[in-house]
Amino acid sequence: MTTMLRTASVVTADLVETTAPAPESLRPWFTDLGRIPTVRDLADSFAHIPQAATTIVLRTQESGPREALVIGPQTKALYSHPSKPAACTRLRLAPGAARPLLGVPAAVLTDRVIRLADLPGVAADLADELMELGADEVFGFLEDALPQRISEDATRRAQREVLRSAVTALSTDPNARSMRALASDLAVSERQLRNLFTAGIGFSPKHFARIDRVRRILTQARTKPSAQFTTSTSDYETTTSLAQLAADNGYFDQSHMTADFRTLMGVPPSSFLRGALPTPSPCRPLDRI
Repeated sequence: MTTMLRTASVVTADLVETTAPAPESLRPWFTDLGRIPTVRDLADSFAHIPQAATTIVLRTQESGPREALVIGPQTKALYSHPSKPAACTRLRLAPGAARPLLGVPAAVLTDRVIRLADLPGVAADLADELMELGADEVFGFLEDALPQRISEDATRRAQREVLRSAVTALSTDPNARSMRALASDLAVSERQLRNLFTAGIGFSPKHFARIDRVRRILTQARTKPSAQFTTSTSDYETTTSLAQLAADNGYFDQSHMTADFRTLMGVPPSSFLRGALPTPSPCRPLDRI
């Protein structure tokens, strides 16, 4: 029997953020810039869904200091209550850009929050200036400031291109081809491919694919209308078939998808989509390198 459910308006950054793609000159290092307006309703818990990108966050707190932080790739969902109203500008790093920009491989940053100024890379030198900019000024500033500061040899550029191709392949193939086939297509060994993901993304290709599928499921559950999906008047309320979601995203069956979702999100999809979330935890303390 098909399981049908109605999604609740779980508050996540993805729902309140607006994004703009990075200009061509910055795409070796950034994919996009996101803006989250000041969140004033602090009653609901906030869900931070798993993320395969490293992010520079410029955070502006009402009646408080500005901060330039680096949030590493996040392997599992986090749930928290915002303590104070704050707005954020988020710069997502391109695959493989952590080392040239931040001075460390992405694996060092996984599941961590660190002050940008505490990192050894070239972006740390720009932290003070970035904190003073409006969101509309960030890309222009970086186009002027970054090129003369970053130096990469041909080998590292080639590695970033291989990693970018692998990320694109995994993100566009819902049936998640085998790592052996992907490595063969890219003319690298499986071991090389795993190493490129660990250094450039923060975890293995397999974990990247799991996160990508769960994020795609959340997007589809909210927005995909079809004969089997009945959308209500709210953009965030959709009646959907979990079995169809599992099939569309290359899972063997619905139970396989549910187990994967629970591992990454802390609750099964039926619970998350109706707003039955884990107990929120306090905001994570800053880590040190």
